[in-house]
Amino acid sequence: MAVGLAALLDDIAAFAKLAAASVDDIGAAAGRASAKATGVVIDDTAVTPRYVEGLAAKRELPVIRRIATGSLRNKLLFILPAALLLSQFLPWLLTPLLMLGGTYLAFEGAEKLWEAVSGRHHAAAEDVAAKKAVDEDRVVSSAVRTDFILSAEIMVIALNEVASEGFWSRAIILAVVALLITVLVYGIVALIVKMDDIGLHLASRRTGWVQSFGRGLVVAMPRVMAVISTVGIAAMLWVGGHILLQGTYDLGWHAPYDLLHHLEDGVHGVPGVGGLLAWLVDTLGSAVVGVVVGAVVVAVVHLVHSLRHRRAHA
Repeated sequence: MAVGLAALLDDIAAFAKLAAASVDDIGAAAGRASAKATGVVIDDTAVTPRYVEGLAAKRELPVIRRIATGSLRNKLLFILPAALLLSQFLPWLLTPLLMLGGTYLAFEGAEKLWEAVSGRHHAAAEDVAAKKAVDEDRVVSSAVRTDFILSAEIMVIALNEVASEGFWSRAIILAVVALLITVLVYGIVALIVKMDDIGLHLASRRTGWVQSFGRGLVVAMPRVMAVISTVGIAAMLWVGGHILLQGTYDLGWHAPYDLLHHLEDGVHGVPGVGGLLAWLVDTLGSAVVGVVVGAVVVAVVHLVHSLRHRRAHA
């Protein structure tokens, strides 16, 4: 009896160690997969605050919560099952889909870059005015639709990182990534959106330095939002270009990817800063690819819109 009980306890201990190791492996894999999607996460974080502009302050957090719920539902109920089935039965489609998403990111980044350079912000102003006139349901619906595209790209990038794992491991890892990314993005968005209110609250306190800090927050937030927007554009171009470079390499066209790595190798040996220089070369090279591809797509889209407009008024 004692021997049997000891053997059972040993088996339980071994199972517990195996389970703990599996949890550690899943956590590490989820962390790697989430890191790969950083650029899209930054873009998602930069885009979402615009959807609550014009809403009453007391409704901002409830609307963000509804958008976050819709985002998590997108990831877990639609994107995750589709991604798993794709990886199981049509894994060769992952690279083309990643490149399609990379092209979309490059297009979005180039479009925003063009708007910033040309000063064409009328459409954005009209969007804000329209959002003030519509109800919360339409705001949430529009935000969740936009989030679906970014969430799909995040999940496909994460899936590509853990494609060698077993089916159930992939499922658990992607579910963890979906939860982590959603909490991260919308937690930061909620903090950004309410930072003005936090600043105003602190500015009303009696302590002098607290008042100064609160006023500083209120003054700084427009600049912070501008920086976030700029970082979001750069991230879209960099991540989109990198996805395209890696995708062309995986599909057999090695020249662009090899050229960039040759340039990286040329600066990697610089004492002290070689690693940083190599990263900068990779980032800037990827961004250049993103700008070029994105500019081509922007030109085509604008040409199509122009032709449709002419036909409609012919």
